[in-house]
Amino acid sequence: MTAAAHVGPADTTADAAFRTEIRDWLAEHLTGEWAALKGLGGPGREHEAVDARRAWNRLLAEHGWTCLGWPVEHGGRGLGPAQQVIFHEEYARADAPQTVNHLGEQLLGPTLIEFGTPEQQQRFLPGIRAVDELWCQGYSEPGAGSDLAAVSTRAVLDEGDGEWVLDGQKVWTSLAHESDWMFVLARSEPGSSRHHGLSFLLLPLDQDGVEIRPIEQITGGSEFNEVFLTGARTAASMIVGAPGDGWRVAMALLGFERGVSVLGQQVGFERELQDLLALARDNGALDDPVLRDRLARHSAEFEMMRVNAVRSLTAATPGADNVAKLVWAGWHRRLGELAMEVLGAGSLTTSGATYDLDRWQRLFLFSRADTLYGGSDEIQRTILAERVLGLPKEARG
Repeated sequence: MTAAAHVGPADTTADAAFRTEIRDWLAEHLTGEWAALKGLGGPGREHEAVDARRAWNRLLAEHGWTCLGWPVEHGGRGLGPAQQVIFHEEYARADAPQTVNHLGEQLLGPTLIEFGTPEQQQRFLPGIRAVDELWCQGYSEPGAGSDLAAVSTRAVLDEGDGEWVLDGQKVWTSLAHESDWMFVLARSEPGSSRHHGLSFLLLPLDQDGVEIRPIEQITGGSEFNEVFLTGARTAASMIVGAPGDGWRVAMALLGFERGVSVLGQQVGFERELQDLLALARDNGALDDPVLRDRLARHSAEFEMMRVNAVRSLTAATPGADNVAKLVWAGWHRRLGELAMEVLGAGSLTTSGATYDLDRWQRLFLFSRADTLYGGSDEIQRTILAERVLGLPKEARG
């Protein structure tokens, strides 16, 4: 039971050369002090070697390995989807550390390139590219998680001071405690509801009006945060798009989130699967015919997931992003469950200090959230039902 090393069209000559270039660069540089960072970071492990991973991310930037898909005039390399996919595949296969700049590089940067003013682009894009400023995402709230249109954080323009004033609370804000700025979806038109009257704002976090409280997770880490905004301020010019047009900008940003980096995610999943199969062989769990059948089925499901991911990048299929989220979230969550069965009774204890989880225990615990964050399974199915299949809309109170 092995997963394919590559799914999709064969590399062109130019793509093959690029694959060799990034593979050789990683082999040359992931040595010495950097070798200790291999495999660190990622969901449930973002607390690992944050400063060292940021230094590694800056090394990538110095050598032109950040912002690959950005236009050249904005500091990127202008690479197409195929070569971006190759980079993410080879980066994952090299077991390189998780970068610290995903939200800025993959989400906000492309959003500013499409919707931002020249002044905003000049102010923020160089800092994102060089990994000098880190960003977090101020979307979810206690009463607005997957139902993002229910946000209630308020933004009022103080024309006298020329600043937006924000009051409200954001929650599950990934890496807010490590970030310099937050892009915020806030309600800027009193009396508005749902996706109307929202604005997309850029907010500096180092100010008295912002309080960040890390949330201790079941994995023992605290990569998520509550962010309390009490009279927090940002310049009037720090709005992306027009006032009240925040929903369109926010949805465009989420579209960038489901881009080519998903193929890198798939390679990470492939490594987890192969490592779990190796563990099952070593500890004898693979001799159990029922468990062996489930592992074989999971391997086949991975192949289909990879094919679907490639197809979603090459064909504009309505609802493809929602289907992909449903598929990978459920698959990864079940992988965590399989890991506990492969470990057997040992999955219930730790071998080191109190609550010193191993990689499989951490995978199991964190993957319980896969079907919730980024839009729950229920929300994904509702979107598919209403927007793709044309079924009657769900009644909302």
